[in-house]
Amino acid sequence: MSSTNTYHAIGLMSGSSLDGLDIAYCRFTTSAQGVDWELLEAETIAYPQKWITRLGKLPYQNALTFAKTNTYFGHYLGELVNSFIAKHQIEPDFIASHGHTIYHFPDKRITVQVGDGASLAVLTGYPVINDFRTQDIAIDGEGTPLAPAADRYLFPGHDFYMNIGGIANITCQADGKYLAFDTSPANQALNFLAEQLDMDFDRDGEVARSGKMDEELRHALNRFEYFEKTYPKSLGNGWIREQFIPTFLQFESSLEDQLHTATHQIAAQNAKAMQAICQKEGLNKSKYDLFITGGGALNKYLVECIQAEAAKLGIHLTIQLPSKSIIDFKEAILMGLLGVLRVENRPNCFKSVTGARRDTIGGAVHQGWRKFL
Repeated sequence: MSSTNTYHAIGLMSGSSLDGLDIAYCRFTTSAQGVDWELLEAETIAYPQKWITRLGKLPYQNALTFAKTNTYFGHYLGELVNSFIAKHQIEPDFIASHGHTIYHFPDKRITVQVGDGASLAVLTGYPVINDFRTQDIAIDGEGTPLAPAADRYLFPGHDFYMNIGGIANITCQADGKYLAFDTSPANQALNFLAEQLDMDFDRDGEVARSGKMDEELRHALNRFEYFEKTYPKSLGNGWIREQFIPTFLQFESSLEDQLHTATHQIAAQNAKAMQAICQKEGLNKSKYDLFITGGGALNKYLVECIQAEAAKLGIHLTIQLPSKSIIDFKEAILMGLLGVLRVENRPNCFKSVTGARRDTIGGAVHQGWRKFL
């Protein structure tokens, strides 16, 4: 590897909220000093109802349906990427795709993201790197979060990093060691409740702000064993769909009150996660810098609640919010970075985060016909 290398990469992220495909086209320049980068083009393409339904039901389908969906979704991603490339008149060096998570059972050494990389490579003609999690899982890691790679290389200088998507996760840089884990369900639960009010989401958390606390519901949401486990740990979408979200259906409080309660519960669990890290790692600062990304960063009430709940535990935070483009596309940008690290044979999944036996260089490569890696 030469002292400086520049890549133009397309990163693809399909998040657990099923709101669409995030596409980010970035320039990454690597050197001994680190990674210089720029977000050049980005957009979110909303999924049609057909794909929302198909992906949402896939965990419960038979093997043939799963195999067909994996292939068809790969072709669909290829069509979306081709449109993006034509619209912006770009030529990437490669495409790095997360796929859409269907199963995540690290205790069984299983994690599955659909969106066939070979199909995506054939349709676009560009090399595709996907399947970033399974190597870490194979050596007893959680396979997630992947976000610490971006926190380390693209957004250095903060104490804590929180990404609030369908699932919330946290990263901490503790004396040069990066720690991270999933903290709680987030937008999956909040959006479920908002949809009962015929809203796609609770803008700025204003409906939640108007509600009142349902103490019995809060207690029920906090009773799950996951919240008491020590890190490293990770959450699967299936657990959220099948156990966490149905808890709300057991209560008769108003949707406004349930949104209020859920927002405070999510905030409290994230504050508790920061407290656990501080205690375990021996951190003791009068004030911590928290960098928040993901769709939940735009939920003003949730951010306020996180700061307030942390203060109750003696953790005083300065909240840092990046530009909206970074908030919206951090995970797609991350995919591009993971691809760069894979091309350079540098670790992109860290044992200090996942609990694996060693750092891994994750990602399967499918060569294109327009370009080769």
